[in-house]
Amino acid sequence: MLRTLHKIPGLIAALLIVVIALSGTFLSVFPALEVAQAPAQSETDLTVATLADRVVLAYPGVEQIRRAPSGQITAFYFDGGRPGAMVIDPATGQGVENYEPSAIQRWMTNLHRSLFLDDAGRLTAAAGAASLLVLSLSGLMLTARRVGGWRRIFSRLRGPLLGRLHVELARLTVVGLLLSSTTALFMTASTFGLVPEDGDPPAFPTEVSGQTGAVPGAISLLRDTPVAALRELTFPYPVDSTDVFTLKTASGAGYLDQGTGVTLVWMNHGLWQRVTETIYMLHTGHGAAWLGILLGLMALGAPVMAGTGVILWVQARRTRPRIKSNTAAGQADTILLVGSEGGSTWGFAATLHLALTQAGQKVHTGAMSQFTPSRYKRAQRVIVLAATYGEGSAPASANGFLDRLAALPQAPEIPLAVLGFGDRQFPEFCGYVADVKRVADEKGWSQLLPMATVDRQSPQEFARWGRDLGQALNHPLELSHSPATPHSHVLTLISRRDYGAKVQAPAAILRFAIPNAGLLARLTGHEFSRFSAGDLLGIIPEGSTVPRFYSLASGYSDGFVEICVSRHPSGLCSGQLLDLTPGQSVQGFVRRNFDFRIASNTKPVILIGAGTGIGPLAGFARGNHPGRPMHLYFGARHPNSDLFYGEELQNWQADGRLTSVTTAFSRTSARAYVQDALRADSARVVRLIGEGAQVLVCGGRDMAAGVVDTLADILAPAGLTPDLLKTEGRYVEDTY
Repeated sequence: MLRTLHKIPGLIAALLIVVIALSGTFLSVFPALEVAQAPAQSETDLTVATLADRVVLAYPGVEQIRRAPSGQITAFYFDGGRPGAMVIDPATGQGVENYEPSAIQRWMTNLHRSLFLDDAGRLTAAAGAASLLVLSLSGLMLTARRVGGWRRIFSRLRGPLLGRLHVELARLTVVGLLLSSTTALFMTASTFGLVPEDGDPPAFPTEVSGQTGAVPGAISLLRDTPVAALRELTFPYPVDSTDVFTLKTASGAGYLDQGTGVTLVWMNHGLWQRVTETIYMLHTGHGAAWLGILLGLMALGAPVMAGTGVILWVQARRTRPRIKSNTAAGQADTILLVGSEGGSTWGFAATLHLALTQAGQKVHTGAMSQFTPSRYKRAQRVIVLAATYGEGSAPASANGFLDRLAALPQAPEIPLAVLGFGDRQFPEFCGYVADVKRVADEKGWSQLLPMATVDRQSPQEFARWGRDLGQALNHPLELSHSPATPHSHVLTLISRRDYGAKVQAPAAILRFAIPNAGLLARLTGHEFSRFSAGDLLGIIPEGSTVPRFYSLASGYSDGFVEICVSRHPSGLCSGQLLDLTPGQSVQGFVRRNFDFRIASNTKPVILIGAGTGIGPLAGFARGNHPGRPMHLYFGARHPNSDLFYGEELQNWQADGRLTSVTTAFSRTSARAYVQDALRADSARVVRLIGEGAQVLVCGGRDMAAGVVDTLADILAPAGLTPDLLKTEGRYVEDTY
């Protein structure tokens, strides 16, 4: 519901919000320009009486003196029957320039307030402000949900660049957007008389002295009113003895006798009037130019977020298949809930939905974030299909599911089936689904069948689970799923270096040309428009729709795409890659890996890897141009067989990109592993970590587990543990 509340107003009102935001930003500059151009008032104790005397002397036919919130003072007068207006220097009362309202400011104001459509335009602009308010509030709540709660609202974001840009801009500008939209709605409501007025203006006096000739300097109220409090002073009509002075100040308004100077009527502003003026100031910046500039800059975020939001919506539409014959939740006998990050799990859900529908069931398929048991009035079962995001986190469409489940007073009475999707090469394989199962067990939610998992989108494992589900439902269920092939590009091999032949473990460093990703890819942040060492290169082998992932040993700025590959027994993808010759091609795409990154500080870095796990570590070293302290510990079989990047390691150490390189070889007489190298250098490792070093580990799961055990022993005397470093973001792994 929250995502829908955020999405629908954004899509409908995107163009309107862009127009209002850009015109508002333009208008925010004018209060600051007025302040900069207004003549300085050097006399801090200058009164309205003194100012009026000076202006009358310079312009005997003065009709009104007006002070703007910026401090600019304007005199309106008649000279020989012709009207005039001058910006006044308060020190002399003389005009410094003709007062001419800016035509472009007036044009932009009409665009901003009413789109040149009078009342209909004002209502349309108000609808845009209301949409912006809804978007700001729902976006703020979605951000809190994404990062894990309000306490982490400003925590580091993960995910694709476009999504992070959208949320980062929201976090920077949401206060200003909330303020601008709420004040705009108030001002519109005030225009149409929908908010209460603060009483009637002071009534014109019924009796006056009938005398004329009082000069401003002789009127006590004008002598007691500082110019800083002046709003308007209107002079009486010269030949009308019944007319009066009209004074408006920051505190109130009233009428003064033009003959005696006596205050005839005075009314102080009430609380509501002061509130209204404050709201006007907050929205326009008049009276607080710095605030206007700040709000204008924040408003610039709205057009960018509108653009990125539309692109994100298009991407989501592409990755999420349409669910045909989707029964309403209250009428369905099977509730199918989906937790997906990239969209592939929705494809499996669509296959299951179709199969169950063809079997005669009424199925409702929706996101796990929409989990509402009270709506499932006729349901007989709930089936959850969920992937895992990052290190065991909830995928995008499952945000809030665990919190809602944990908050239930009791588990739903209908049984539950849970199926997880993941990749066993990652340590947190189906970690989120395991959390779902754990919380469900704690609630006592009965199982329709045991929790199961699908590795790397395997259609065979999915079909096998489907047959088990069919048995539980007492009717055959055959799930024939063809995973959607990810959008990919042609990668042409430009060079290769082979290793491992002497130890019967073929491997290679493969370098591909960066494909031309096109304008759309560059705008959306996908494909090969930008990538970094440590990101994942997805290769789609011939004869399969399931990609295999390899950690990148290069970044976009290096000008090529590079990976390290070792041949696996019966490995379809690794075999095809290692059979490539320069000039041949494969299909590939980039998946960002934001969890495996060098921290953005100047602290030391410890790189630990073995075998082809050196790939991203070499990429980090290659990109270490500032010479940040970086220490590599690398394990291989033999220096003459699989010392990947041997020549580069020497060069990077010579030019300072690597501070030290420590190797360990298991097929030499020393028979050492990378764990042994760490123990031998334990004093330096402890010192570096004590200085705030970040540790990055890449390689096989067994190697990574051994490194954790070794570092636990090494760090124990210092009161540190790998788990503590992980919680601080100083220990990250990329294992397979």
